[in-house]
Amino acid sequence: MQHESGHDPVRIERALQGDPVEATLTTSRALLGLVARSLSETLDLVTLPQFRVLVILAGNGPMRIGELAKRVRSVPSTFTRSMDRMEQQGWVVREASPTSRREVLVHLTPKGAQLVAEVTDRRRSEISEVLRRLTPEDAEIVARAFAVFAAAAAEPPPEDLVLLGL
Repeated sequence: MQHESGHDPVRIERALQGDPVEATLTTSRALLGLVARSLSETLDLVTLPQFRVLVILAGNGPMRIGELAKRVRSVPSTFTRSMDRMEQQGWVVREASPTSRREVLVHLTPKGAQLVAEVTDRRRSEISEVLRRLTPEDAEIVARAFAVFAAAAAEPPPEDLVLLGL
């Protein structure tokens, strides 16, 4: 029987009595489902690797095309073709570097920034909805547990998240 907060105390008790690794794996699947749902509409517009490029640019600002290709583990010639398509669709723009005419910088366009913001907003909204199903005390416990886990795991390097479009 579920409580009105939306969680099943029997399942929670079972998870608490079990292996912490298994409980964490179950949680990771729930979070991956949330990530997948937040991206679902976006994948009609861009591929996961293209979305990752947008996320990297949103977080780091303009980057040299070679560095960006390296971050997403792409062969430069293949990456250049991908950049052609992304530029044609209005997600990015390439410009000569002001410090070296031989370098090309990739900039996120307002359209690209908006796409990243929309996915982030969908993800934030879904997380908020899940947390609203909990009691305030349980929401505090979840927040603290995630903070502790994130600190212990450390932020993964961007190239590790490429396949997930994060």
